[in-house]
Amino acid sequence: MNNRTFAFIGSYASEDGPGLYACSYDEQNGRLTIVDRADGLPNPTFLVPNENMGTIYAITEGADAEGRRCGAAAAFRFDASEGRLRKLNEELTTPATTCHIELDRTSRLAFTASYHGGLLGVSPILSDGRIGPSAGVYRHEGNSVLPVQSQARVHSVIVDRQNRYAVVSDLGLDKVFVYRIDSADESLSLRSETSIAPGSGPRHFVFHPQLPYGYGINELNGTITVYAFDADTGTLSVAQTISTLPDTWQGDNVCADIHLSPDGKFLYGSNRGHDSIAVYRVDAADGRLTLVQHAPTLGGHPRNFAVSPDGRFVLVANRDGNHIVTFARDAESGQLQPTGIELEVSKPVCVRFATFG
Repeated sequence: MNNRTFAFIGSYASEDGPGLYACSYDEQNGRLTIVDRADGLPNPTFLVPNENMGTIYAITEGADAEGRRCGAAAAFRFDASEGRLRKLNEELTTPATTCHIELDRTSRLAFTASYHGGLLGVSPILSDGRIGPSAGVYRHEGNSVLPVQSQARVHSVIVDRQNRYAVVSDLGLDKVFVYRIDSADESLSLRSETSIAPGSGPRHFVFHPQLPYGYGINELNGTITVYAFDADTGTLSVAQTISTLPDTWQGDNVCADIHLSPDGKFLYGSNRGHDSIAVYRVDAADGRLTLVQHAPTLGGHPRNFAVSPDGRFVLVANRDGNHIVTFARDAESGQLQPTGIELEVSKPVCVRFATFG
């Protein structure tokens, strides 16, 4: 059977309505078509596909024995031939609700981030694709300068190319942490931490596919930080900080998501308020960024976006626009142009591509 590319969408939703969507993807024009929906999950906002096992993992909300809200994750089997989602199981992940989930590169561990609890969770992926009971929870402590930074606020976990380290962005502490991954022991150990300008609010992070650099988008002050990454020591050092906004912008804005083109030549970051995707050219010598474009997202609050595997399209999830907007991407300039193609979906928060056979 030939491999096919699909897209999966997570959203804000109640238990009695659909919140997780599976979509077919037209590689010729970037169009999404919903082929299945999953309901029964409160706020399955963020998800991660597992192409090796044909599964999808989505965060949701659960409750502990005392009825307190907790973070949870649900596992789904995806049948590519029929385009159908089938729920496998659900497990609690952290003792506070979560905002992000990622897998290690062996597909043996799931990492979850709890913004409200300042927590980092580790859960095993079982041999049948189910998510296992929590293997550990790590707590950050402290604060920074803004009222929203009165406590630790873990926002995302990203794994490096060699599967040695997990980079954890903490919006509340203005720090980016690097943890060493022990897959066999299903555990993490802190290797380093890097402080950035107070009031920045690091949110999401991405590693360059070839160069020894990483890029973090900072929610609160509208910037992107370029980090040099030493894979031997597991340390990050700041190489550049650049604004995501035009110099003339005077309104409120918070940043959200960040991605690189598959060839690593261009970087993209989303602005909520300015409602745009900031486009940068990546210097192949030193990883530094040069602004190319601010592309309007044609909808409010671009919470998340995804670059197609072939790099031809960028799909933007406008939460307040209630739609996914498809943009064509110019491989030479990096610039984005609207295609006129949109998919209506309620309060989309996350869109992820996956190729299944």
